[in-house]
Amino acid sequence: MEHDSTRQNFLNYLCQTSPDPIGLEVASAEGSWITDMAGRRYLDFISGIGVANVGHRHPAVLAAIREQLDRYLHVMVYGEYLQASQIELAGLLASVAPPPLSVTYLTSSGAEAVEGALKTARKFTGRSHFVAFERGYHGDTFGAMSVMGHKEMRAPFEPLLPTTRVLPWDEIGTLDAIDRDVAAVMLEPIQAEGGVRLPSKPFLGAVRERCTAAGALLLVDEVVTGFGRTGRLFAVEHWNVAPDILILAKAMGGGMPLGGFIGRPEVMATLSTDPPLSHLTTFGGHPVSCAAGLASLRLIIEQRLAEAAASTGRRLRDALTARIGAGGLQEVRGMGLLIGMEFDAAPRCERFVARCRELGLLLGWTLYNDRVVRLAPPLILTAAEFEEGLSVMQQALHHAS
Repeated sequence: MEHDSTRQNFLNYLCQTSPDPIGLEVASAEGSWITDMAGRRYLDFISGIGVANVGHRHPAVLAAIREQLDRYLHVMVYGEYLQASQIELAGLLASVAPPPLSVTYLTSSGAEAVEGALKTARKFTGRSHFVAFERGYHGDTFGAMSVMGHKEMRAPFEPLLPTTRVLPWDEIGTLDAIDRDVAAVMLEPIQAEGGVRLPSKPFLGAVRERCTAAGALLLVDEVVTGFGRTGRLFAVEHWNVAPDILILAKAMGGGMPLGGFIGRPEVMATLSTDPPLSHLTTFGGHPVSCAAGLASLRLIIEQRLAEAAASTGRRLRDALTARIGAGGLQEVRGMGLLIGMEFDAAPRCERFVARCRELGLLLGWTLYNDRVVRLAPPLILTAAEFEEGLSVMQQALHHAS
């Protein structure tokens, strides 16, 4: 009865975002596992949509949170007081981000970071137009939706920013649209919500070249792909492309709410003058979140979790590719531990996810393609957990055949 009451209160008092929520009632989470109120354990292969790169409640992250709790919580709006966890995190980011990116503005979420990056680009360039790409996803605030490449998701909220043009993904021939009216181009190096779509090898470099020629800024959204997820610390490293602003969140906080955008010093300096306080946030870069994020980033670097993601992801893609044809599986693609499994029909995709959950494995799906399952397990996945997850997926594919 208590479970029924909790579920009813969930439906009554929390705004619902879909007509059929998963409804898993969480009791605890640890490492790569989530436990429900009945005591059943689920192997988590979606990590809160790419948040738990170092796993749930990593001891080093918890220790950093406790230490910060004993010092102070929120003390002042962003950017006015010197707060050690903010400064140390920004310094570490500057040392590992693609040069010449070295100055970070901290936020509470990815969408907030996108908004700040768009404002910065407009103010720095003095231009009003933006370019984005079909099936791109950058958040659900108004500015972020304006650079969203999905008409059905945008339609109920239009008119959005009228000066945004959406181009086809991975078509170099369309890039002439990036002209001297464009303040910035927004893209994901791998389109996660778009169905784990990878660009062809020359595409990102061509976008970079066109932005440079037109004087437009290149804004790269690594909210999903950052912090080791794709086998490199940042996905742009696969293509050796340096953006003008790199947008981060999700795994950045080690499980705490944290985002940010890091850019060239001269670009970021535009937010402090004409007028000063051009962009503000109350809770962005919360000191507890920054302490957690600093501990998480150190773990990712010191334990070489990006390299682990590359190795484990390669093995997982190879094993799943060998199962193409079973259960309607058509294609397996991705980088590192961001993997898409595309099925021949949406119902088969749905049945596969449901069957995996019945067998104790949590998977995700992609917002813009109901035939694609997304895998994004913690980067700390053990050999035994790898084998268990793979075994469940193989059983579920056989069941769906």
